[in-house]
Amino acid sequence: MNDLPSEMGRPARRALLAAGYRRLEWLTKLSEDDVERLHGVGPKALDRLRRALDDNGLSFADGKGSATTTEPRKEHE
Repeated sequence: MNDLPSEMGRPARRALLAAGYRRLEWLTKLSEDDVERLHGVGPKALDRLRRALDDNGLSFADGKGSATTTEPRKEHE
């Protein structure tokens, strides 16, 4: 099972899956910088991951959450 955000791009999804991360809760052990270092994970994917973590009451290990998003949240995406 994988609960990564469905709206995340394929390169980022492939990068996370290849690195063994299939669940949002597994990302809580990583810093945002760790995730950003994965080839294929860019600012948009990172923002979507932050939001998904925040929506589930989770955050990256460094505590970064939705307050640090780079683009405004849209109500209907």
